[in-house]
Amino acid sequence: MDFTQFFWILIVMFSLWPMVQQRAIGRARLKMIRLLEERRHSRLITLIHRQEAISFLGLPISRYINIEDSEQVLRAIYLTPADMPLDIVLHTPGGLVLASEQIAHALMRHKAKVTVFVPHYAMSGGTMIALAADEIVMDCNAVLGPVDPQLGQYPAASILKAVAQKNINRVDDNTLILADMAAKAMRQVEDFLTRLLADKMPPEAAQTLARTLSEGRWTHDFPITCDRLKEMGLPVVPDLPGEVYDLMDLYPQPAQRRPSVQYIPVPYGRDTFKKQ
Repeated sequence: MDFTQFFWILIVMFSLWPMVQQRAIGRARLKMIRLLEERRHSRLITLIHRQEAISFLGLPISRYINIEDSEQVLRAIYLTPADMPLDIVLHTPGGLVLASEQIAHALMRHKAKVTVFVPHYAMSGGTMIALAADEIVMDCNAVLGPVDPQLGQYPAASILKAVAQKNINRVDDNTLILADMAAKAMRQVEDFLTRLLADKMPPEAAQTLARTLSEGRWTHDFPITCDRLKEMGLPVVPDLPGEVYDLMDLYPQPAQRRPSVQYIPVPYGRDTFKKQ
């Protein structure tokens, strides 16, 4: 074998190696998901977003909850019997309100216990999804965040405050329309959160907490810790299982895109976990 042949073999090997690595990581993820499912007798879904990079230019791409994610999560719930518990590993900066509400609504309707695991953070729409769970299990240093709606680059609450401080005759029509949309968005989010929290606390407390989380009293990236969540009356357990950390290790910062939602895509029956 001459040098030229050896050189091209190396080129081919280096080209294929990332693909081999990705396949190995994918298999390891599914194996760990199955291990957690067998231990907890549940369906496990991961909703994990990392900041990814384009391999050619190295430019960062922000990942967030989108309609594709909600479609996949709803499909996973559809394939799960009503009496089988659901577990979700959440690691996300948030995303579209529509997609987050769809997921939260589906979790709220699931009859068996729903547990959300938060190893690091679940902000904005991720918090909305967490609030739909019967139990939120977090790392003691993990955080949730406010769910005040954002219109473009501005918080809805800030738009309303800015308009209220001006002479209405000096506000242009576009800003007035934006303020009207902001008021509707805040009311809609508060109403939805109130419904999510209704089975976890008295009605008045649910409405008060929904307003606290959606009214814009904090910046949108304000970290709400376990202790503060407990003070709010939410079912939080600051004791994340070690297997969830092991699973997160299988989601490194990748150079190429990968699915952010994963589950074993087959229907589960009531005898799924019975010993053969």
